[in-house]
Amino acid sequence: MLLAPMEDVSDPPFRAVCKEGGADLLYTEFISSEGLIRDAAKSRQKLDIFEYERPIGIQLFGGDIGNMVQSAEIATTVNPDLIDINYGCPVKAVACRGAGAALLQDIPKMVKMTEEIVKCTPLPVTVKTRLGWDEKSRNVVEVAERLQDIGIKALTIHGRTRQQMYKGSADWSLIAQIKENPRMHIPIFGNGDVDSPQKAIEYKNRYGVDGVMIGRAAIGNPWIFNEIKNYIRHGEVPLGPDIAERVRVTKKHLDFSVRWKGDRLGIFEMRRHYSNYFKGIPDFKPFRTRLVEVETEAEVLLILDEVIENYSSALVHEARIA
Repeated sequence: MLLAPMEDVSDPPFRAVCKEGGADLLYTEFISSEGLIRDAAKSRQKLDIFEYERPIGIQLFGGDIGNMVQSAEIATTVNPDLIDINYGCPVKAVACRGAGAALLQDIPKMVKMTEEIVKCTPLPVTVKTRLGWDEKSRNVVEVAERLQDIGIKALTIHGRTRQQMYKGSADWSLIAQIKENPRMHIPIFGNGDVDSPQKAIEYKNRYGVDGVMIGRAAIGNPWIFNEIKNYIRHGEVPLGPDIAERVRVTKKHLDFSVRWKGDRLGIFEMRRHYSNYFKGIPDFKPFRTRLVEVETEAEVLLILDEVIENYSSALVHEARIA
Protein backbone atom coordinates (compact mmCIF):
# COMPACT_ATOMS: atom_id res chain seq x y z
CA MET A 1 0.00 0.00 0.00
CA LEU A 2 1.17 3.47 -0.92
CA LEU A 3 0.47 6.72 0.90
CA ALA A 4 -0.48 9.38 -1.63
CA PRO A 5 1.43 12.65 -1.81
CA MET A 6 -1.05 15.27 -0.57
CA GLU A 7 -0.29 18.97 -0.41
CA ASP A 8 -0.40 20.35 3.15
CA VAL A 9 -1.05 16.83 4.46
CA SER A 10 1.77 14.40 3.64
CA ASP A 11 4.42 16.12 5.73
CA PRO A 12 6.86 14.21 7.98
CA PRO A 13 4.56 14.18 11.06
CA PHE A 14 1.67 12.73 9.05
CA ARG A 15 3.96 10.28 7.25
CA ALA A 16 5.27 9.08 10.61
CA VAL A 17 1.85 7.98 11.85
CA CYS A 18 1.01 6.41 8.48
CA LYS A 19 4.29 4.47 8.48
CA GLU A 20 3.44 3.17 11.93
CA GLY A 21 -0.04 2.42 10.61
CA GLY A 22 1.34 0.11 7.93
CA ALA A 23 1.99 2.20 4.79
CA ASP A 24 4.63 0.45 2.66
CA LEU A 25 5.74 3.34 0.42
CA LEU A 26 5.56 7.01 1.35
CA TYR A 27 5.77 10.18 -0.73
CA THR A 28 6.50 13.74 0.24
CA GLU A 29 4.06 16.51 -0.47
CA PHE A 30 4.54 17.64 -4.05
CA ILE A 31 7.36 20.15 -4.33
CA SER A 32 7.52 23.04 -6.77
CA SER A 33 10.50 22.81 -9.10
CA GLU A 34 10.64 26.60 -9.27
CA GLY A 35 10.58 26.80 -5.47
CA LEU A 36 13.53 24.44 -5.16
CA ILE A 37 15.55 26.35 -7.71
CA ARG A 38 14.83 29.65 -5.93
CA ASP A 39 15.80 27.96 -2.67
CA ALA A 40 12.42 28.86 -1.18
CA ALA A 41 12.34 27.85 2.47
CA LYS A 42 9.02 26.01 2.27
CA SER A 43 10.10 23.97 -0.75
CA ARG A 44 13.47 23.13 0.80
CA GLN A 45 11.83 22.02 4.04
CA LYS A 46 9.70 19.54 2.10
CA LEU A 47 12.92 17.71 1.20
CA ASP A 48 13.26 16.58 4.82
CA ILE A 49 13.14 12.79 4.91
CA PHE A 50 14.03 10.36 7.68
CA GLU A 51 15.57 6.89 7.64
CA TYR A 52 12.58 5.17 9.24
CA GLU A 53 10.37 6.41 6.39
CA ARG A 54 12.10 4.33 3.73
CA PRO A 55 11.21 3.56 1.08
CA ILE A 56 10.19 7.14 0.34
CA GLY A 57 9.84 9.15 -2.86
CA ILE A 58 10.14 12.88 -3.42
CA GLN A 59 7.43 14.18 -5.73
CA LEU A 60 8.12 17.15 -8.00
CA PHE A 61 5.90 19.29 -10.19
CA GLY A 62 6.50 22.04 -12.71
CA GLY A 63 5.88 23.14 -16.27
CA ASP A 64 9.40 23.92 -17.46
CA ILE A 65 11.62 21.01 -18.50
CA GLY A 66 14.87 22.69 -17.52
CA ASN A 67 13.58 23.62 -14.10
CA MET A 68 12.23 20.12 -13.52
CA VAL A 69 15.59 18.60 -14.41
CA GLN A 70 17.41 20.99 -12.09
CA SER A 71 14.97 20.30 -9.25
CA ALA A 72 15.37 16.53 -9.75
CA GLU A 73 19.12 16.96 -9.41
CA ILE A 74 18.59 18.91 -6.18
CA ALA A 75 16.17 16.30 -4.83
CA THR A 76 18.63 13.52 -5.65
CA THR A 77 21.20 15.03 -3.26
CA VAL A 78 19.05 14.23 -0.20
CA ASN A 79 19.05 10.55 -1.18
CA PRO A 80 15.40 9.53 -1.42
CA ASP A 81 14.58 6.08 -2.77
CA LEU A 82 12.95 7.48 -5.90
CA ILE A 83 11.84 10.62 -7.71
CA ASP A 84 8.15 10.89 -8.61
CA ILE A 85 6.76 13.32 -11.19
CA ASN A 86 3.33 14.81 -10.66
CA TYR A 87 1.27 14.85 -13.85
CA GLY A 88 -2.02 14.58 -12.00
CA CYS A 89 -2.64 17.59 -9.76
CA PRO A 90 -5.89 19.15 -11.03
CA VAL A 91 -6.00 22.40 -9.03
CA LYS A 92 -6.19 25.58 -11.06
CA ALA A 93 -3.14 27.22 -9.49
CA VAL A 94 -0.98 24.32 -10.69
CA ALA A 95 -2.62 23.45 -14.02
CA CYS A 96 -2.74 27.08 -15.17
CA ARG A 97 1.04 27.19 -14.83
CA GLY A 98 1.37 24.30 -17.26
CA ALA A 99 2.19 21.82 -14.51
CA GLY A 100 0.48 18.81 -12.94
CA ALA A 101 -2.46 17.53 -14.97
CA ALA A 102 -1.92 20.28 -17.56
CA LEU A 103 0.79 18.08 -19.12
CA LEU A 104 -1.98 15.66 -20.16
CA GLN A 105 -2.77 18.23 -22.87
CA ASP A 106 0.78 18.05 -24.22
CA ILE A 107 1.93 14.45 -24.25
CA PRO A 108 5.11 15.08 -26.31
CA LYS A 109 6.24 17.61 -23.69
CA MET A 110 5.32 15.21 -20.87
CA VAL A 111 7.39 12.46 -22.49
CA LYS A 112 10.33 14.78 -23.13
CA MET A 113 10.26 16.12 -19.56
CA THR A 114 10.16 12.62 -18.14
CA GLU A 115 12.96 11.44 -20.40
CA GLU A 116 15.23 14.29 -19.33
CA ILE A 117 14.57 13.61 -15.65
CA VAL A 118 15.27 9.90 -16.09
CA LYS A 119 18.60 10.83 -17.68
CA CYS A 120 19.63 13.31 -14.98
CA THR A 121 19.25 11.14 -11.87
CA PRO A 122 20.57 7.69 -10.93
CA LEU A 123 17.42 7.15 -8.86
CA PRO A 124 14.33 5.31 -10.12
CA VAL A 125 11.79 7.73 -11.61
CA THR A 126 8.07 7.11 -11.26
CA VAL A 127 4.99 9.03 -12.39
CA LYS A 128 1.57 9.79 -10.96
CA THR A 129 -1.10 10.95 -13.40
CA ARG A 130 -4.81 10.81 -14.29
CA LEU A 131 -6.95 9.23 -17.00
CA GLY A 132 -6.70 12.35 -19.17
CA TRP A 133 -7.62 16.01 -19.24
CA ASP A 134 -11.34 15.45 -19.82
CA GLU A 135 -13.75 12.77 -21.03
CA LYS A 136 -12.79 13.44 -24.67
CA SER A 137 -9.09 12.90 -24.05
CA ARG A 138 -8.75 9.88 -21.77
CA ASN A 139 -5.33 9.07 -23.18
CA VAL A 140 -3.62 7.36 -20.26
CA VAL A 141 -3.22 4.03 -22.09
CA GLU A 142 -1.02 5.69 -24.71
CA VAL A 143 0.72 7.75 -22.02
CA ALA A 144 1.59 4.65 -20.01
CA GLU A 145 3.33 2.95 -22.92
CA ARG A 146 5.30 6.03 -23.90
CA LEU A 147 6.45 6.74 -20.34
CA GLN A 148 7.51 3.15 -19.82
CA ASP A 149 9.46 3.26 -23.10
CA ILE A 150 11.60 6.15 -21.90
CA GLY A 151 12.46 4.54 -18.58
CA ILE A 152 10.04 5.14 -15.72
CA LYS A 153 9.98 2.32 -13.15
CA ALA A 154 6.35 2.49 -11.98
CA LEU A 155 3.13 4.35 -12.75
CA THR A 156 0.29 5.40 -10.44
CA ILE A 157 -3.02 6.39 -12.02
CA HIS A 158 -5.84 8.28 -10.34
CA GLY A 159 -9.06 7.06 -11.91
CA ARG A 160 -10.46 10.48 -12.75
CA THR A 161 -9.83 13.12 -15.41
CA ARG A 162 -8.56 16.56 -14.56
CA GLN A 163 -11.98 17.97 -15.36
CA GLN A 164 -13.54 15.76 -12.68
CA MET A 165 -11.21 17.08 -9.98
CA TYR A 166 -12.22 14.88 -7.03
CA LYS A 167 -15.91 14.63 -7.91
CA GLY A 168 -17.90 11.63 -9.07
CA SER A 169 -16.62 8.07 -8.93
CA ALA A 170 -13.15 6.97 -9.93
CA ASP A 171 -13.08 4.77 -13.05
CA TRP A 172 -10.47 2.05 -12.80
CA SER A 173 -11.34 0.35 -16.10
CA LEU A 174 -8.54 2.10 -18.02
CA ILE A 175 -6.13 1.27 -15.22
CA ALA A 176 -7.05 -2.38 -15.77
CA GLN A 177 -6.47 -2.01 -19.53
CA ILE A 178 -2.97 -0.75 -18.86
CA LYS A 179 -2.23 -3.61 -16.49
CA GLU A 180 -3.56 -6.13 -19.02
CA ASN A 181 -1.52 -4.63 -21.88
CA PRO A 182 1.13 -7.24 -22.82
CA ARG A 183 3.57 -4.43 -23.62
CA MET A 184 3.51 -3.17 -20.04
CA HIS A 185 5.92 -4.66 -17.52
CA ILE A 186 6.37 -1.95 -14.89
CA PRO A 187 4.26 -1.96 -11.69
CA ILE A 188 0.90 -0.21 -12.04
CA PHE A 189 -0.77 1.27 -8.98
CA GLY A 190 -4.38 2.43 -8.76
CA ASN A 191 -5.66 5.44 -6.85
CA GLY A 192 -9.11 6.86 -6.22
CA ASP A 193 -12.02 6.03 -3.88
CA VAL A 194 -10.19 3.38 -1.86
CA ASP A 195 -11.57 4.07 1.60
CA SER A 196 -11.91 0.66 3.27
CA PRO A 197 -10.07 -2.67 3.49
CA GLN A 198 -12.89 -4.34 1.57
CA LYS A 199 -12.67 -1.88 -1.29
CA ALA A 200 -8.86 -2.02 -1.39
CA ILE A 201 -8.89 -5.80 -1.89
CA GLU A 202 -11.88 -5.68 -4.26
CA TYR A 203 -10.17 -3.12 -6.50
CA LYS A 204 -6.81 -4.87 -6.43
CA ASN A 205 -8.38 -8.19 -7.42
CA ARG A 206 -10.87 -6.82 -9.94
CA TYR A 207 -8.47 -4.54 -11.79
CA GLY A 208 -5.26 -6.55 -11.35
CA VAL A 209 -3.10 -3.67 -10.13
CA ASP A 210 0.16 -4.26 -8.30
CA GLY A 211 -0.99 -2.16 -5.38
CA VAL A 212 -3.26 0.66 -4.29
CA MET A 213 -2.45 4.21 -3.31
CA ILE A 214 -4.52 5.72 -0.51
CA GLY A 215 -4.88 9.45 -0.01
CA ARG A 216 -7.84 11.16 1.62
CA ALA A 217 -9.01 7.99 3.39
CA ALA A 218 -5.80 7.98 5.46
CA ILE A 219 -6.40 11.47 6.85
CA GLY A 220 -7.34 10.92 10.48
CA ASN A 221 -7.19 7.19 9.83
CA PRO A 222 -3.56 6.08 9.49
CA TRP A 223 -4.62 2.64 10.75
CA ILE A 224 -6.24 1.86 7.39
CA PHE A 225 -3.05 0.34 5.97
CA ASN A 226 -2.73 -2.28 8.71
CA GLU A 227 -6.47 -2.89 8.55
CA ILE A 228 -6.08 -3.76 4.87
CA LYS A 229 -3.18 -6.10 5.64
CA ASN A 230 -5.20 -7.78 8.38
CA TYR A 231 -8.08 -8.23 5.95
CA ILE A 232 -5.73 -9.85 3.43
CA ARG A 233 -4.30 -12.24 6.01
CA HIS A 234 -7.39 -13.15 8.00
CA GLY A 235 -10.41 -11.98 6.01
CA GLU A 236 -11.51 -9.86 8.93
CA VAL A 237 -11.64 -6.12 9.46
CA PRO A 238 -10.55 -5.34 13.03
CA LEU A 239 -12.56 -3.03 15.22
CA GLY A 240 -11.59 0.60 14.73
CA PRO A 241 -9.14 2.25 17.13
CA ASP A 242 -10.48 2.97 20.60
CA ILE A 243 -10.25 6.35 22.28
CA ALA A 244 -6.91 5.62 23.91
CA GLU A 245 -5.38 4.68 20.56
CA ARG A 246 -6.81 7.74 18.83
CA VAL A 247 -5.37 9.97 21.53
CA ARG A 248 -2.00 8.22 21.45
CA VAL A 249 -1.59 8.72 17.70
CA THR A 250 -2.87 12.31 17.90
CA LYS A 251 -0.25 13.04 20.55
CA LYS A 252 2.48 11.46 18.43
CA HIS A 253 1.41 13.53 15.42
CA LEU A 254 1.29 16.69 17.56
CA ASP A 255 4.72 16.09 19.10
CA PHE A 256 6.37 15.64 15.70
CA SER A 257 4.46 18.61 14.27
CA VAL A 258 5.74 20.91 17.01
CA ARG A 259 9.31 19.61 16.79
CA TRP A 260 9.44 19.92 13.00
CA LYS A 261 7.51 23.17 12.48
CA GLY A 262 7.98 24.98 15.77
CA ASP A 263 5.43 25.63 18.52
CA ARG A 264 3.23 28.19 16.82
CA LEU A 265 2.94 26.66 13.34
CA GLY A 266 2.99 23.09 14.60
CA ILE A 267 0.03 23.67 16.91
CA PHE A 268 -1.85 25.73 14.34
CA GLU A 269 -1.53 23.16 11.55
CA MET A 270 -2.59 20.31 13.84
CA ARG A 271 -6.01 21.93 14.25
CA ARG A 272 -7.19 20.59 10.90
CA HIS A 273 -6.57 17.01 12.08
CA TYR A 274 -8.56 16.80 15.31
CA SER A 275 -11.96 16.32 13.70
CA ASN A 276 -10.55 13.58 11.51
CA TYR A 277 -8.88 11.66 14.32
CA PHE A 278 -12.09 11.65 16.35
CA LYS A 279 -14.57 11.32 13.52
CA GLY A 280 -17.64 9.38 14.56
CA ILE A 281 -17.08 9.87 18.28
CA PRO A 282 -20.36 11.09 19.80
CA ASP A 283 -20.52 14.54 21.39
CA PHE A 284 -16.91 15.36 20.54
CA LYS A 285 -17.63 18.91 19.33
CA PRO A 286 -16.97 20.65 22.69
CA PHE A 287 -13.53 19.02 22.88
CA ARG A 288 -12.75 19.95 19.28
CA THR A 289 -13.73 23.56 19.95
CA ARG A 290 -11.30 23.72 22.84
CA LEU A 291 -8.53 21.95 20.92
CA VAL A 292 -8.60 24.52 18.10
CA GLU A 293 -8.63 27.45 20.52
CA VAL A 294 -5.68 26.68 22.81
CA GLU A 295 -2.22 27.86 21.83
CA THR A 296 0.25 25.65 23.67
CA GLU A 297 1.17 22.00 23.37
CA ALA A 298 0.67 21.52 27.11
CA GLU A 299 -2.92 22.72 26.86
CA VAL A 300 -3.64 20.40 23.95
CA LEU A 301 -2.22 17.44 25.88
CA LEU A 302 -4.37 18.22 28.91
CA ILE A 303 -7.51 18.30 26.76
CA LEU A 304 -6.56 15.01 25.09
CA ASP A 305 -6.14 13.45 28.53
CA GLU A 306 -9.62 14.72 29.39
CA VAL A 307 -10.92 13.03 26.25
CA ILE A 308 -9.64 9.67 27.46
CA GLU A 309 -11.05 10.19 30.94
CA ASN A 310 -14.43 11.36 29.67
CA TYR A 311 -15.02 8.55 27.21
CA SER A 312 -13.55 5.85 29.45
CA SER A 313 -15.92 6.95 32.22
CA ALA A 314 -18.83 6.95 29.81
CA LEU A 315 -18.04 3.38 28.75
CA VAL A 316 -17.84 2.23 32.37
CA HIS A 317 -21.19 3.89 33.06
CA GLU A 318 -22.80 2.19 30.04
CA ALA A 319 -21.40 -1.17 31.13
CA ARG A 320 -22.90 -0.77 34.60
CA ILE A 321 -26.30 0.07 33.16
CA ALA A 322 -26.15 -2.96 30.87
